Amino acid sequence: MEQNGALLGQEAEPEKNQNVESKPTEHNPQESSSMQTLLEEGLSLDFPTQGEIRQGFIATIRENEILVSIGTKSEGVISGRELEAIPVEERETFEVGQEIPVFVVAPEDANGNVVLSYVRAREEKDWQEVESLLESGAAYESKVIGYNKGGLIVPVGRLRGFVPASQISLLRRSVSNNESPEQRYGKMVNEKMVVRVIEVDRARRRLILSERLAIQETRESLKDRLLDELQEGSVRKGRVTSLADFGAFVNIDGADGLVHLSEISWDRIQHPNEVLKVGQEVEVRVISVDRDRKRIGLSIRQLQQDPWLQKVGELKEGMLVEGTITHLTKFGAFARIGDDIEGLIHVSELSEQRIGHPKEVVKEGDVVTLRIIKIDPERRRIGLSLRKVDSPAYSDLDWKMALAQEVGKAQTDETSTGDSDLSTLEEPDPSETPQEPAEVEAPASEATASDVTASDATAPDATAPEAPASDA
Repeated sequence: MEQNGALLGQEAEPEKNQNVESKPTEHNPQESSSMQTLLEEGLSLDFPTQGEIRQGFIATIRENEILVSIGTKSEGVISGRELEAIPVEERETFEVGQEIPVFVVAPEDANGNVVLSYVRAREEKDWQEVESLLESGAAYESKVIGYNKGGLIVPVGRLRGFVPASQISLLRRSVSNNESPEQRYGKMVNEKMVVRVIEVDRARRRLILSERLAIQETRESLKDRLLDELQEGSVRKGRVTSLADFGAFVNIDGADGLVHLSEISWDRIQHPNEVLKVGQEVEVRVISVDRDRKRIGLSIRQLQQDPWLQKVGELKEGMLVEGTITHLTKFGAFARIGDDIEGLIHVSELSEQRIGHPKEVVKEGDVVTLRIIKIDPERRRIGLSLRKVDSPAYSDLDWKMALAQEVGKAQTDETSTGDSDLSTLEEPDPSETPQEPAEVEAPASEATASDVTASDATAPDATAPEAPASDA
C-alpha cells in the first residue's frame, strides 16, 4: 500500500510540477506578442461581403479559372458558369496584373475560396448607371441591336433595354403601312439612337427606354444652337417629320423648320402630301430665321428651276399672241396662252370704251388675239391687252417681228432645200448672189417694247407695209 502510495505520489508529483511550470507560459511575452499580431492581421483584412463590387487585379489566368487578388489573404476565383459568361473575345484581352471589377457571389465556398463574377460586376455597375439616368432624366446615346414585334432592343452598357413602339420617334416610325414589323424594324438595326430611361426593375431585369422623350428634351437646346449658326440663303439637307394643311416640318440638324405650303412646289398644290411624305429626305434653303420666336422658315421650291420661267422664255413684251378666255372677274379676264400659261387682261385693257364688267366684251371660251404688255418674273404674272392689239404705238414693232419671221422662214426653207440637194448643187457665182437690202432691221428677238418711241407711234414709216395681226 505504501509502495502504491509512493508510486501514486510519484505520479502525482510531476503533475503538480507540470502545473507549476505551466503558469509562467500564460505570461510569456513572446507568445502574447504573436497572438496580438495575428489579431491585428485579422482585423486588417478586408473580408468581402456577398453582393459587394470590388476592384481587383488578375493574379493567375488558367483554362478553367481566373484568380483575382481583392485584398484578402487568398485570391478570389472566377470559374464555372461565371467564367463561361465572359465573352471569349473579352477574355482573350485579359492579362496578369490587369485591374478588373468583380462581384462577390459568395464570401467562401466549400473549399474556402471567395467566389467572384466579372460579368455580374459589370452588370451591377450598369444597373447603378441606369438608376442614375432615371433619376437625372439625362439622355443616353446607343445603337439598335435587335427588335421584336413590340419594339426595338437598345443596350445600355451590358444591359438590354427595350424601346416600345409607342416610344419610338415619329420620324423613325414613318414607313409604309404595308410593311410588317420585321421589315419596319429590321431597317433600323445598327442605327444610332438617343434614349431616355423611363423604367428600371432589377428584380424582373426590366429596363424601358424612350426615344421620343429624349428627343423632346434635347430639341430645344439643339434648336438654340442651330439658330445661332443658321444664315438666310444657306442650303441644308433634312428629313420631313410631319405634314399639316399649311405646310411641312423638316428636321435639320436636330431642329424643325417649316416649309410653308407655298414654298413646297412651283405647281399649285392643296396639301403637302401631294408632293412629300413623312420620313422623306429633302434639300431645303433657309429663307428666314426668327431667333426671338425661335422659328426657321425653309423652302424646297427655291432650289428647283422655275418651270414658269422656261415656259415664258420665248415671250417678249409687245408680242401678239393667241389666247383663250378661261374665266372672268370684276377686275378683268384671265386668258390662257400656250399650253398652261395664264395672263390677266385688266378691265381697263379690254376696250377703248369704259365698261363695268369684262362680260360686256368677252366670255369664257372666246379665242382672241392679245398683246403682251408686261412680264413680271418675280410675281410670275403676265399682263395682256385686247385694246392695244391694233395700237399704232406697236405698228413698227409688229412690222419688225413679221419681217423677222419671214426671213427666218426663208432661211429655214433654203437650209432644208440645200441639205436635200447638197450633192447636186454647184457653187453659185458671186456676181449672181442677191444682196440684202440695207433697210432690213435686226430680228424681232432683239426688239422690245422699249424700242418703240413716241415718234414711232405718231409717224410710222410710210414705206413699211403694216403686217396684219394674224401674221405675228
